Amino acid sequence: MTPLAGPLAALGCAAAASGYVAAVDPREPGHYPACPVPALTGLHCPGCGGLRAAHALAHGDLAAALGANALAVALIAAGAVALAGWLLVSLTGVRAPRVRAGAWPRVLGWAALAATAAFTVLRNVPPGAALAP
Repeated sequence: MTPLAGPLAALGCAAAASGYVAAVDPREPGHYPACPVPALTGLHCPGCGGLRAAHALAHGDLAAALGANALAVALIAAGAVALAGWLLVSLTGVRAPRVRAGAWPRVLGWAALAATAAFTVLRNVPPGAALAP
């Protein structure tokens, strides 16, 4: 099997998912299941508005995407960069220097968790109302 099989399969899946979300507006009821978190708690989870953000990005509307869910936009961008890097490594065979095992991966994981928690809290309090979908 070619080294490009994995990244091309992932790219195809991402393109298919993006195409579906672009074609089927999440604001129209009946196409996607409702999120149970706001229904049960009245709060916005970190994923609330993520489909609307992906739909807006697929239509080139960055402002609407950021308004729907800024965290989802950041994660989509990080995923695109990671996929591009994987594709580049598969095409060229040149690998980036590896990060030594140790504290940094743990620190980055905890930082991502803290940022997600802060985003969730902030979008549910009045000063962070602009972050709510």
